[in-house]
Amino acid sequence: MSRTIDGSGIDKVLAGAVEAGDVPHVAAIAADADGVFYEGAVGPRAVGESDQVSTSTHFRIMSMTKMVATTTALQQVERGELDLDAPVEEYVPEFGQIQVLEGFDGDTPRLRAPATKATVKHLVTHTSGLSYWFWNEDIHRYEQLTGHPNVVPGLRRALLAPMVADPGTRFEYGINTDWLGLVVEAVAGTTLDVVIKDNVTGPLGMDDTVFALDDTQQGNKTPVHVRGEDGAWTNAGNLLPDDPEWWAGGHGLHSTPRDYIRFERALLRGGELDGARILRQETVDAAFSDQLGGLPFPEEIATADPATTDVLHLGPGWTWGYGLLLNTDDVPGRRRAWSGAWAGLLNTHFWIDRSTGICASIYTNSLPFISEHEAWKLYGDFESALYAAL
Repeated sequence: MSRTIDGSGIDKVLAGAVEAGDVPHVAAIAADADGVFYEGAVGPRAVGESDQVSTSTHFRIMSMTKMVATTTALQQVERGELDLDAPVEEYVPEFGQIQVLEGFDGDTPRLRAPATKATVKHLVTHTSGLSYWFWNEDIHRYEQLTGHPNVVPGLRRALLAPMVADPGTRFEYGINTDWLGLVVEAVAGTTLDVVIKDNVTGPLGMDDTVFALDDTQQGNKTPVHVRGEDGAWTNAGNLLPDDPEWWAGGHGLHSTPRDYIRFERALLRGGELDGARILRQETVDAAFSDQLGGLPFPEEIATADPATTDVLHLGPGWTWGYGLLLNTDDVPGRRRAWSGAWAGLLNTHFWIDRSTGICASIYTNSLPFISEHEAWKLYGDFESALYAAL
């Protein structure tokens, strides 16, 4: 039996944020090893419509895809099929084309070969030097000057954007997990959607977690919301293409809160849920351990594209494992040290607190990401209210 709590304080937090206009809608869920013990949802699936969100609504989970894709790579490591220390180009030769962006001569990008070869582990830990336009001014400028696409429109050539640092020299959040997905495909000899269904979502009974939605699921999907000129939330449509040129291990999945919590619970339980084992206990332990090898995790990541994201300001005491952000200290009134977490660009967040024995996630589909006094504040308020209820 999963625990029972008084969720009224959490309900109040969710409702207050929607009433204040901080988010267009919100769905939240929390569970322990035995099952779900809190579910709440407030607001319309699309602004101006009567249909309400629920924990069974489909959201674009964006970078919450990363831990699912990382899990398939770790499974290949367990089976001896994938070597984390091997150069990426051994599995995907086209990776060998990627150069380092050193700077600009006027409006001309200055590129050079990387000092060392990036390994698969560099991809898993975001230390390959690859970046994202919204958190790196140089890549943002490079894409504007050259017309090189970012990864969201689903064009495969987007993956050939340059590195902004030599492999292994710093944590730089970027398109690493998209490349990791291509590595997984090369090892498996099939496409990432099939690998994930066969090895993660299928075994865990997560039938609503998919790259390509069927017609029923499309009708259950929330659009992306942005603020109009009057400050009110407005429907900005789909954002992600329904037919990308590759299945993006970094951001391509759609899921529901009820579905994704099953994945969180499997990690909480050491890699197993309802008799289905997706990872060994020791692999899960490694995922929840510092894997940066002494490289610091940035206390602040400045935005290069304010329409997409605010500044990420975490402060000291954070590191990265395998696919997970880890806090090295207890957060007062909230998660305990060495909880694993990450988020999606459209304001979805999850965390797994193995010390307390709970996992939870919160969902809206809106931009900009973080929006410190709105969606980001709601995330923290939800977490505080949840721990207060425990």
